Amino acid sequence: MSAAHRWLEPENWPKVPLPRGELETRIERILTLTNIAYLATLGKNGPIVSPLEFYADGFDIYVFPQPNSPKLKAMQRDPRICLAVANPMAGWACAMGCQMFGNAELLDPGTKDWERGMEVFKWPASAFEIGRPIDAPPRGQLMRLRPDRIVYTEHFLRRDGYGPRQIWLRNP
Repeated sequence: MSAAHRWLEPENWPKVPLPRGELETRIERILTLTNIAYLATLGKNGPIVSPLEFYADGFDIYVFPQPNSPKLKAMQRDPRICLAVANPMAGWACAMGCQMFGNAELLDPGTKDWERGMEVFKWPASAFEIGRPIDAPPRGQLMRLRPDRIVYTEHFLRRDGYGPRQIWLRNP
């Protein structure tokens, strides 16, 4: 039994969904708490999970994959991906994050979608950190994820009678 958080008891596992607007607000919030995520792709020899930098524009996620990297090759072979974003936690009471599922879109330099992604992606900070020029954006492909499904987890929701896992679907 949790002395401090009785709502964390195993018997208290509600399944009540959040209203869609409130769920979307919570997902957007988790996407602002960090810019490090874990990208899961399907490599030749099985799953590949890579920590990486991302930036969000609503639920559109932008990642700048390294050219010729195993994850880029995996997305070229099979675009199905999962991106996990988690808030660093200090116990079940504050555990929260989301898993975003969909197809990777590889955007070519110079296209309208690539230009928009580079407006969102904070490439000057990354370029400066790794010693690359900051006078012009890098010219590689940019990956965009427009998730079809998001699994949002927040155990604090149990306190208010909502399920700790909430499902968002692009087309409910």
